[in-house]
Amino acid sequence: MSTYRDLAHRSSRATVLRTAGTRERRSHLSAPRVPTVGIDIGGTKVMAGVVDADGTILEHLRTETPDKSKSPKVVEDTIVELVLDLSDRHDVHAVGIGAAGWVDAERSRVLFAPHLAWRDEPLRDALASRLAVPVMVDNDANTAAWAEWRFGAGRGEDHLVMITLGTGIGGAILEDGRVKRGKYGVAGEFGHMQVVPGGHRCPCGNRGCWEQYSSGNALVREARELAAADSPVAHDIIERVKGNVREITGPLITELAREGDPMCVELFQDIGQWLGVGIANLAAALDPSCFVVGGGVSAADDLLIAPARDAFRRQLTGRGYRPEARIVKAQLGPEAGMVGAADLARLVARRFRRANRRRVERHERYERYAQAIRNTRTDPEQEPQS
Repeated sequence: MSTYRDLAHRSSRATVLRTAGTRERRSHLSAPRVPTVGIDIGGTKVMAGVVDADGTILEHLRTETPDKSKSPKVVEDTIVELVLDLSDRHDVHAVGIGAAGWVDAERSRVLFAPHLAWRDEPLRDALASRLAVPVMVDNDANTAAWAEWRFGAGRGEDHLVMITLGTGIGGAILEDGRVKRGKYGVAGEFGHMQVVPGGHRCPCGNRGCWEQYSSGNALVREARELAAADSPVAHDIIERVKGNVREITGPLITELAREGDPMCVELFQDIGQWLGVGIANLAAALDPSCFVVGGGVSAADDLLIAPARDAFRRQLTGRGYRPEARIVKAQLGPEAGMVGAADLARLVARRFRRANRRRVERHERYERYAQAIRNTRTDPEQEPQS
């Protein structure tokens, strides 16, 4: 049988976690300066770290993501093990999850994760029932953008858009210190804007999506096609992989481009130009002051960013008659999603602690009133005191 305390605890916790996203603006300034855990879940790895209020990683752990053919509980087990391991050495007050997938507006369920077996998965509640601290779930691009805004390349910007270039393209929008998630929580899926009608088929089911022309997959696909055709321009990369085309990877292309390989440099120019085209489209729609480019592909630095800036200036609507947004590389690297998830969880920790204090006060008032009622029943001359 549920007690008054149990019912009040569950109700308060659900309310706090559900409404946490509606009051982010500037609230980080008064969030408790307590350590929290951030979790970044991708298709190949799960990274967990304890992060302080200044964005400093105190300790982090990394493990492989369980195979997607396994049940969602296997991934949840991995997350719980990492959090408990870190909790042995740190006083953890909340846990934030950055998941590579679509997360609903209440930041409770993962609606769809392309690299994991999560379909409408109640991840927040599943983890909260196993951990003794509040849990926050968000899209990994949102958490990375938040980290860059708080501690990285986006500091001081009121209107920021983040582009994450990895296997595909992710993104996030921040306006006046608030992540814009959209009505249903899935804003920022820029990679699936159509830029070439009838173009390359995308795993999402459509054709011509932006990420088919400016992403890690696009980079590797073009290099492998040239190598498979035994193109003369691919001589160096064919030699590097000893003719095994399947061994051509993004990091290898980046390495050769930095060494001056003409084909790899040209491929980055192509990817960068498509990146600039997409950013110009986003500028027309959103008009931010800054674009932060992150993700694994951004490790190519100016090999990618310079052609993107050039294409952006050529494609920008009203060019020459309007202020131009800055295009900068992200500063926090692969840890951005983890750091941002931890920092967003700190906001939930503050509200949960405040709600917990109010809940205790309500319970104490209830107990006093109940005691007064009991006293009245034993002594009819007494009146209950509220």
